Order: sequence, then C-alpha cells, then structure tokens
Amino acid sequence: MTATTISAKGETLAFPPDFVWGAATAAYQIEGAARDGGRGPSIWDTFSHTPGRTADGHTGDVACDHYHRYADDVRMMAELGLGAYRFSVAWPRIQPSGSGPAVAAGLGFYDRLVDELLAADITPYVTLYHWDLPQALEDRGGWTNRDTAYRFADFTRIVHDRLGDRVGTWMTINEPWVSAVLGYGIGIHAPGRASAAEAFRASHHLLLAHGLGARVLRDAGASEIALTLNLTPVMTPGQVSDPDLVPSAEDSEAVNRIDCLINRQFLDPALRGKYPDPVLAIMERMGGIDHIRDGDLETINQPVDLLGINYYTPCVVRSEPGEPANAAYPGSEDILFSGTHAPTTAMGWAIVPTGLSQLLTRLSCDYPEVGLLVTENGAAFDDVVAGDRVHDADRTAFFESHLRAAHAAIETGADLRGFLVWSLLDNFEWAEGYNKRFGIVHVDFETQRRLPKDSALWYREVIRHNGLHRERARRPTLEAVAARAGVSRSTVSRVINGEGTVSDEFRAIVMHAVNELGYVPNSAARSLVTRRTDSIALVVSGSSTEARADDPLFSATVRSATRELEESGKRVTLMLADSAAGRLRVEQYAASGHVDGVVLVSAHGTDPLPAALARTGIPVVSLGRPAVATQTPYADIDNVGGASLAVRHLLARGRRRIAAISGPPDAVTAQERLRGYREALRDTGHRSIIAVGDLTLASGADAMRQLLHDDPALDAVFAAGDLMAIGALRVLSESGRRVPDDVAIAGFDDIEAASYAVPALTTVRAPREDQARAAVRLLLRQIDGGPVSSTILPTELVIREST
Repeated sequence: MTATTISAKGETLAFPPDFVWGAATAAYQIEGAARDGGRGPSIWDTFSHTPGRTADGHTGDVACDHYHRYADDVRMMAELGLGAYRFSVAWPRIQPSGSGPAVAAGLGFYDRLVDELLAADITPYVTLYHWDLPQALEDRGGWTNRDTAYRFADFTRIVHDRLGDRVGTWMTINEPWVSAVLGYGIGIHAPGRASAAEAFRASHHLLLAHGLGARVLRDAGASEIALTLNLTPVMTPGQVSDPDLVPSAEDSEAVNRIDCLINRQFLDPALRGKYPDPVLAIMERMGGIDHIRDGDLETINQPVDLLGINYYTPCVVRSEPGEPANAAYPGSEDILFSGTHAPTTAMGWAIVPTGLSQLLTRLSCDYPEVGLLVTENGAAFDDVVAGDRVHDADRTAFFESHLRAAHAAIETGADLRGFLVWSLLDNFEWAEGYNKRFGIVHVDFETQRRLPKDSALWYREVIRHNGLHRERARRPTLEAVAARAGVSRSTVSRVINGEGTVSDEFRAIVMHAVNELGYVPNSAARSLVTRRTDSIALVVSGSSTEARADDPLFSATVRSATRELEESGKRVTLMLADSAAGRLRVEQYAASGHVDGVVLVSAHGTDPLPAALARTGIPVVSLGRPAVATQTPYADIDNVGGASLAVRHLLARGRRRIAAISGPPDAVTAQERLRGYREALRDTGHRSIIAVGDLTLASGADAMRQLLHDDPALDAVFAAGDLMAIGALRVLSESGRRVPDDVAIAGFDDIEAASYAVPALTTVRAPREDQARAAVRLLLRQIDGGPVSSTILPTELVIREST
C-alpha cells in the first residue's frame, strides 16, 4: 500500500486559499409548492403519486417548503458560513408544458433567491436539470425522444436570459446515468420505465442536451460551465484495501467494462468527443445505435470549465463466469458485483473515503483540461433529536474522512477547486421518501423547523479555518459526560430519556455537559425508559480455549468489546460456551430475557450457537463472521484481502515457492486467510504448499519443520497468525536458514511481539479494536430497531525486516 504525506499549516490541514465551500440541494426535493405560481407537473410528481412507487407513498408536494422559506434558509446558510449554494431550477416551474413562453412567477422565485444569496455573499451555482422533467415532455417520449434535448436548450436560454447577469457558474445536467438507468432502464426512479435500449437512448439524449445547453450558455457569455456526473472508482475486492494491487486479466476486463458503463460512457463523449468501444458494442447489442447521429458527438463535446463530481461509494466487481447481467449495467454478464465489505450508511452504501482520492487523482490525470468540483458528498444516518441538538457524529466523521481524502488528492496534484456537501437540508430522498436524512440541517417535516446538526456546526468551523485539524477528535462517551457532570452514568441515561426522577438542578448540569462535549445519545443512554435490563452477554463460544489463551489478539478483542459496552452504559456478563451444556446455558439465559442482546465471539465453523441464538429472537451480533449463513449480522476484518495482500507482497519481492501455515481448519478466519493465500497464488500460476497449525507458537514451529522437510527449496512462508509466524522464525534460525535472504516470512494480526521478533515480522495489521467497536455499535443499533448490516473492516500490510 502507498502512504500519502499530508502537509499542514500549524494545527490545520489547509486547503488552497480560493477553495470553495458550500452545500447543494435539488428543486423537487426541497421546494414544495407543487402547484404554486403556475408550476406544472413533473415526472416526479406523477411517479410519487403512483401507489407503490415511493416509500410510504411520500411525495414532494410540500417537502421542505423552501419555495416559501427561502429567505430564512439563506440566512441560515450565511450563519453556517457557506461560500456557495448549488440549487436546481425546476423546469416545470418555468415552462409547465416543457416548451413555450416562461411563467413569470417561476422566474420571479429564482430571481428573488439569487438576489437573497448575493446579498448574503453566497455565490449561486445553478443546476439546470436535476431530474424533474415536465410530464408533458415525458408524454411525448421523455428523454428517449431526441426533441427533448432541443427543448432543454430553449429552457437553458430562458433561464440564462433572466439570471445570467448575476449567476456565473452553470451546471447543465445532473447525473445522466441515474436519470437514464434508474428512470428508463430499471424503473425505480421516475418515469419508471424498464428497458435497457431506452436507457442507452436516454443517456445519449441527456448528453446531447448538455452539449446543446453548454453551447447556448457559452454563446450567451456564461463565465463558467459544468457537467455534473455521479462518478465512482471501479475496483476489485482486493483493491479496496490495496489500490496498487494488480488484478487478474479477467478481473481487469470486468473492471474496465463497468468503468466504461458508469463513468466513461459520459466522461468520454463530453470531454473527448467519442464513446468507449465497449459501450458502443453493448449499445449495438441492446438496441442499436441509430439514435447517435452525425455531428452529435461534436455537439456533446463542448468545452467546459468544471467537472462536477458526485461521490458516495465505490463500485466493486470481479469476474464470475456464468453470472447474469446486473439490470443496472446492461452488458455486465459474467461479472459479480461483490460489495465493498466496509461500514455502511443508512442507505447501505459502503463508506470508502479513499475512493474519492483515487477518483480525483484519476480524473486530473485522464482529463487534465477541466477543473474539478465535488458537487455532492454526504451520507444518510439515523439521526436523533436531543433537545435542541442533533449529535450526528457519524455524519461528521464521514465528511471529515472524505475531506482528508480530498486533501490527499490535492497534494498529489488533483485540480480540485471546491467541495459542496449533500445536502443542506433533510429532504424528499426520491424513492426513499422522507425516511433517509442526508442534511446537515435537520427538518421537522410536520412543523418545518430547521435545526443545524452538529455536522453543520463542525462544517462551519472547517469553512472558517479553510481546513481541518491535523488530529481527529475523539468521540465523547456516556462515561465522559458523567465525569464532566459529576454524576453516575445511570443519572445521565435518565436525564437523556427525560425520566422525571432526576431533579431540575442535576438535569441542567447533565445537559450542560452533554452540550459542552457534543455527546451523541445512543441506545444505552436511552435504555432506562424502555424497561430493558441494560445488560449485554459477551459470549465466547468454541472449544479452542487452549489456543485462545495463547493468543494476545483474541484477548485484546474481547477486552475492547467489553470496554466499548461499558462505556456505552451497559453491564457486561461474560459467558463461556465451550461445551454442549455451556451452549444450552447461554441459549436459555438469553431467551429468558436476562440480557438485551449478545455479542458472540465464535471461532469454529461447526458452532451451532449462532443459529440457536437467532431462534430466540434476541438481538445478536457476531464478532467475526459465522461460517454457516444466518441472519446474524457480524463485524469482521478482511481476512481474505489481508492474506492476499501479504502473499502478493512476497511475490513482488521475487519469491516463487511460497508456503502457508494455516490455522485450525474449522476456524472461519483460518479458512478465509487460506483462501486469500490460494487466490493470490492462483492468479500468478504458482502452486500451494500448506501446513496446518493451531495459532500457537509451538504449532507454528512444528508446521515449519514439516514444510522444510517436505519442500527444502521453499523461499517464503505466509503464516495465518503472528504467533505461528514467530514459531516458524525460530525454526528457520535453528536450521541455519537466513531470513529474509533464504526464506522470507509474513504473518497476520500485528500483535505487539511481531515488531520485536528477530528479524522484525512483516505482517497484516488487523483493526481489532475497531472491529470490537463496530460489533457493539451494530448490536446497539439492532436493539434500537434500526437498520443493521454486517461490516468488514479493511486491513493493511506492515512491512518489516522479515521480507
């Protein structure tokens, strides 16, 4: 893996002096006033009013009522220090039928909004199309009809004629892939059609609309023109943790094909004047290319000043012969979309900040003629209002990690000029309705009350300092609040829950500490009014007690989980289930309601306890992936990717006869690490050489003796645990083999002893404390009834003298 050196000015990680800080929204998501001022229906009005199309039948009829509250919203933007505000113009508010003369009231609204922004010293960034096509145009074919692109050019001229004297930056089309594929290809967005051929036709006409609109803007004297795309780095599972990993030829083809479909299908026509050959071939197969006419690509390839980048999550794929095509990616046969195995947002989108660095760096290298602007980046989380605060620490952490990634890209030469968070307000989240909140400002949709979240207050400080603190802030705990207030943890919990047994004096003291520290109330703090036991069982299952007693990383993981639970205000009951009687005792204890949930540490594939606990109905999270598929969510590390990383490192060092010392065959981690070893060798054509250990020093030594006896010519060893690797080092020394001259060796886990071994051990660092914290967070969220998905944390290779 490569490391990036980040420069800092004093205590601040500084961005360029003219860096633009702002926020973004879209008309249908926030404006409301669906029938005010002569506005006509859009495809999203029709779609959201069709039963079954949106969550809970939600519509954008009222949304955030921004149409009537824009002045207050602009004042709030100014208080947050925003330098720019990206908003979209509702086409049906200007031309209800999609063509003809403009409606004065519609233009008047945007007139007033722009004037209000300028008076507040906030630069308006106008998006001309953010998915709200007039229904009248859809009735004539929508974006599958070539004429719609020309109607967009007319609409562009009308809006620029009215606002062009005050607006400098214009964005033509927002995310044509989403409009075309989700709207016309698979039907989960408006207008709800499902045809691969129509998706490709719509994509082309959206690009044509961009080119025609950009030409209108340039001829009218617009100073800055942009196209906004949802872009994502496409990678293999192994590249998530190791971007420098060279995939197999089959995986490379899969990555390139999907990259062409989601990224280059739009980048190359707009910035290079041509479609990638794989896209044309798929188009031809799906429905022909007669919609691409002579001169279209020249029109689409208009000079632009900025490329707007909407980044949320990467796309992870690998070759899988026989896999059917993903409906969202026509032509993706034999490709598996495998997911990223990372923490996720409430949308289920994996959080991979390094993907933004890769994307920005790649774009500046491949398309150096255009400046870059992050036009959307944000996350939905399950926010909780506590008094007059929303402590959305997860969202703040999301933004901070992505801004650090953006800064790293700038350091490597990316021409990034600004960052706009998505979104300013909680809003109508398309097909998800009002169930997913992306805003840095909380909106009560019943009262329309605006409440800046902690992420907004944090962002205000970032803007004020034009950068980030060098060191990340630690998240306050319930215990820290109790210490600051000088009360017990249970008192803090009762105050947060509004329980009446606490005096006004102590309530005020506790809330002052809560606000001062920015504490985020969690399920533990809220548990006292739910009649829960406030206890969690930490269950250690399996029969490998002897090996585990010799494994310092295992005990560290259990300690971390215990500490995280206690800091969350939970009492911890440690239970062993290393026999049939022990497992039955745990199952009965959980089923009887003595605990609110279980964190299960299970090592063996044959362990029946995960399935047994699942049947009790009690919330359970596994610390480590269960071998047998169950509904039990889990928090694990990337064992496969980490092992592959270590073996590929040995291959890169010129080693060709690489043996493995595997862990117990029935241990899930051992199975996965062995799989990573085999996959890395298989990709390069080398054969596997395997001996089995049981995670102890002695077993590593015994396995090394066996390997030397069976294959004296081996030149490298990967051990699936550091203790086994250290045992192997001792045997190599006893046998007169020099490390790494004769035999290189790498381990896994980065226990403390690895750095003190002779020679110091190259190993894979496993974020065990993060894994324990992730498991506890999953359990607490599950107890609260929130959405829960399993988490796999990335690993990294620590290179020392043994290789």
